[in-house]
Amino acid sequence: MSNSGEVMELARQLLDICRKRNIMIATAESCTGGLLAAALTELPGSSDVFERGFVTYSNDAKIELLGIFPITLKQHGAVSEETAMEMAHCALVRSEAGLAVGITGIAGPGGGTADKPVGLVHIVAKRYDGHTLHRELQLGDIGRSAVRMESVKNALEMLLKLATAPAEH
Repeated sequence: MSNSGEVMELARQLLDICRKRNIMIATAESCTGGLLAAALTELPGSSDVFERGFVTYSNDAKIELLGIFPITLKQHGAVSEETAMEMAHCALVRSEAGLAVGITGIAGPGGGTADKPVGLVHIVAKRYDGHTLHRELQLGDIGRSAVRMESVKNALEMLLKLATAPAEH
């Protein structure tokens, strides 16, 4: 995990800002398998702001635990902006959090297709007021661990951006 120091620094910054602003965080992770939640909870005092994490690796888990619409998965697939959007939204709805993220992708080495290659990741961060960010990563076949860590780093950057952005009216 070459950028784990950077990830931990971003996690620390996010926790500090959310603590100051009294914002709770929820995560909905697929390809990262709980790595984002693990990074956040690695830090002392994370229970002040980390509300919960959903690890929804399978489509059934996305439907049962988060409430993703089966039609979204059928029409767009698990690795899509639409699914990541629903994951973030449902994580907010099914928690006390004011800030949530949905991460879904193909970490590899297998599982990719021409349309959805290994290294494709969709991340959506959403805030209680509706402010939403989407990022599509095209990381390529850089290795499973690298795809997962890069996804966590990007998710933390997006959450930080939302945590510090002014409220929308």
